Order: sequence, then C-alpha cells, then structure tokens
Amino acid sequence: MTINNNYDSIPSKKISESIPKVNIFTMLRLGLFNLGIGLISVLTLAVLNRVMISELGIPATIAAGTLALSQLVAPTRVWLGQLSDSKKLFGLHRTGYVRLGVVMVGIFIFFAVQLVWLLGGDIVNNNGWQWNPQTLIFSIGLGVIFMIQGVAMGASSTPFTALLVDISDEDNRSKIVGVIWSMLMVGIVIGGITGNILLKNLAVGEDNVISLDVLKPPINYIFIVVPLIVVILTLIATWGVEKKYSRYRLRSSFVDREDGISLKRALKILTSSRQTGIFFSFLVIITMSLFMQEAILEPYGGEVFNMSIGETTMLNSFWGIGILIGYGTTGFLVIPRLGKTKTTKIGCILVALSFSLIILSGLTAMSMMLKIAMVLFGIAAGITTIGSISLMLDLTLAETAGTFVGAWGLAQAMARGIAIAIGGWILDIGRLIFSNTWLAYSFVFFVEALFIIGAIILLNKVNVQEFQATTRQVTAMVMEGELD
Repeated sequence: MTINNNYDSIPSKKISESIPKVNIFTMLRLGLFNLGIGLISVLTLAVLNRVMISELGIPATIAAGTLALSQLVAPTRVWLGQLSDSKKLFGLHRTGYVRLGVVMVGIFIFFAVQLVWLLGGDIVNNNGWQWNPQTLIFSIGLGVIFMIQGVAMGASSTPFTALLVDISDEDNRSKIVGVIWSMLMVGIVIGGITGNILLKNLAVGEDNVISLDVLKPPINYIFIVVPLIVVILTLIATWGVEKKYSRYRLRSSFVDREDGISLKRALKILTSSRQTGIFFSFLVIITMSLFMQEAILEPYGGEVFNMSIGETTMLNSFWGIGILIGYGTTGFLVIPRLGKTKTTKIGCILVALSFSLIILSGLTAMSMMLKIAMVLFGIAAGITTIGSISLMLDLTLAETAGTFVGAWGLAQAMARGIAIAIGGWILDIGRLIFSNTWLAYSFVFFVEALFIIGAIILLNKVNVQEFQATTRQVTAMVMEGELD
C-alpha cells in the first residue's frame, strides 16, 4: 500500500492553480495579530513587571516567578496544536482557536492586575514585604491567573503559527515570517511609546514612591483598552485568510479521515527523528539566552540609570526598533544569501557581543548608551529569531503542523518562562554576592552570554534533510497503522 504523506506528493502546479499565494497585503494584515501580541507583552513584562518590583516592592523572585508561570504551562501547546489539526472550532481548523484564545488572554490579564493591587496594598499596610496568609493567598492566586492566561495564549498563538505553515510554500515562507514577526516588534514599539505617554506624568510622592491611588487609574485604563484593541486586531488579521489561502486539506492525508490523527499518533511522528530533540534543545537554550533579561531590564534602567517608569517602558521601543531592523533585513536579504543555519549562527554571536555592551552601559550610568545597546541587541536578536523560526517551519510536517508548532512553542514558552524566573533569581543572588547594584544586574547578562555559546554548539548538529526523511517514513507507517 502506497501512502502520500506529504505535500511534496501533490504537484506544485495543482496547488498553485487551486489556491492563491499570500500577497504582501495579506502578510501585513496577518501581522496585526502579532502586533497585538506585542502590545500584550509590553503590558505584562514592562508595565506590570516594573510596577510590581519597583513601585510596590514585591520581591523580584515573586514577581518574575508568577509571570513565568504563564510560560511554564506550555506543555498544553502540544495538545492545543494537535487539537487544531484534528478538530475544527467554529468551522475552521485554526482561526476559531486564535480568536477565542485572544479574548481569554485579555480577560485574565485584567484579573491579574486587580490581584496585584491587593498584593501591593498588603505590602503598603505592613510597611514592606512580609510572608503572611494574605500575601501567600494573593501570590498563589496571581500565579494561577497567569497560568490560565498562558494556556489561553497558547490556544491562540500555536494555531496561528500552524496557520502560517498551512498558507505558505518553501519559496515565500521566510518572507512571511519576516513580515509577520516585524509586526510583533511594531506592537512592542507602539506599546512602549504609548506606555511612556500615558504614564510619564505620574506624580511621585515622598521617598520617590508613587501611591496606589495614583498608580491604579491609568494602569487599569491601559489594561482594559489595550486588550480590547488586540481582540479587534485579531479579527481583522484572520478574517477570511484560512478559507482562501490554507493548503492544509491538499497537504494532509489525515484531514478527510474520520479518525483524523490522534494525539498518540501525532506524538509518534513528533518523536520519530532525533533532530526533533536536538532542535527542541536548541530552541530552549536560545530562548533562555534572549529572554533572561526580560524581567529585570526595566528595574535595571530604574535602579542603575535612575530612569522613570515611562522611560524604562521606552526601552522596549529601542529594543523593538533594533529587532525590527533585524527582522526586516533577515527574511528578505540575509537568509537568501547565507542560508538559515549560518544566519542563525551569526545572530547568536552578535547577541553575545550585545550583552557586553549592555553591561558596559551600566558602568557609565549613561541612559543614552543603554538605549544604543538595546538597539544593537535588538538587531542581533532579530537576525537570530528569523533564522530560528525559518528553521523551525522547515522542521514542521504538514500532516501534523499544529502538533509540531505546539512542540516548538512548548520549547520557546517553557524556556521563556524559566528564563524570566531565573532572571529574577539570579538578580537576587547577585544582590547577595555583590554590594554594587550594577554588578548584580551584570551577573544576569553574563549568564545569558554563556547560554548563547551552548546554543551555537547545538545549532551545529541540526540537519533538516535528516528530519524530513525520517518523519516522512514514520508518517507513512502511521497511516498504514503499523505503529498502532
């Protein structure tokens, strides 16, 4: 029995004639979803994180740890991706999950903010952080809410990335990735600028402290309006795209089978190649190296450079501008000339060098040097990210796109969550070791540079051709029932 188990078995002419290619306007429209995700990330990891640590006095370990829980529920992404492969929601494989997930993200982020105020009020009333029944309950409740929010984010972002696999071909995939991830950075830049405008006039009271009464109204307003905007952007981004451009039905031999592809079958395909484990490990380490500083960057600007909340929020914009440059040039110019693996490796080296500049800027305590360093770090991170994502989509099988994307999303989200938590822990450890604040923060950036070296070692072992050969063979066996 011969089984056609990959879209390569379908003549490319038939695909191109029956389904149109995604044009640049549709790429930009799809990018509105990532723009919204960028806005959400600024809310949580810039505004809310800064308020918890610097303004409310919540220990970095608690603040970063609760935020990290939204990423540590990432194992659900594999199941959510497989669910979008096999079960339609609102008549579509991907779009229904994307929309419902975004709505839930907005709701639970607002709930999280309300718990932060309760936790901060308890700290104020006790004149500092203390472990007591109230802080324990509020901390656990905050962690649970971030976990639910993390599941909702996975339910949205995993099917969205799988949709990109469904609508793209080898010749336009890196361009789609470049455009859509550039829009993610546009969202971060817009979020940083908006946060600076809305929060720069917050009145500072005695001892350079902003009272809860002053903080709550503008931040509550932001956490209501921005999620609503993100929901609207998601509706615009996904409207009609799956119906018009998806090649999933043509590529997948499972789509018309009554039993579909079960999670058990999908996981057998997922684990069939050793390349899956190698690339999974690479994604974990590279993600940790890029995001360990995410929870401590704004406090770094506040404590070492004496920057205000609005100014530290703007750091995301400088980083976003740099990464936008990296995204825009890599997908269209760098990868076509150097290839995906070499591009990713060069990006990793540049990221390591960027961390040394961030450390040196703290030594001078000049905010302008930090801003320049963040732009350069953004460019390096952009090159690394587009190279990695392009490799990721090559290491994704059409039959089980949602499952593979869920696995890669698991690697990235789990690593990002661990990185956020570790960043806070290393900072607290650095404060115990060093009496100098700059040295404590520099310790975090130095550890990130070490992680990037480990990522380069793993990248040298990634082989796309080996992955494709192994997974195609196993998929045929699954179709024939030989692995049941």
